[in-house]
Amino acid sequence: MKVKVDTDACIGCGVCENLCPDVFQLGDDGKAKVLQPETDLPCAKDAADSCPTGAISIEE
Repeated sequence: MKVKVDTDACIGCGVCENLCPDVFQLGDDGKAKVLQPETDLPCAKDAADSCPTGAISIEE
């Protein structure tokens, strides 16, 4: 699956990084960055579902 973050929508809460640190990391600007744009880790979906602003999108 392909993972993307809408940096305009991201508020830098860190939920994604806490749930799936192999895929997400907060950058110097305080916004989430995708470390693995293509992954099969189920935690990426959990992070997308838990994002309070819906900034994470997953394409199967």
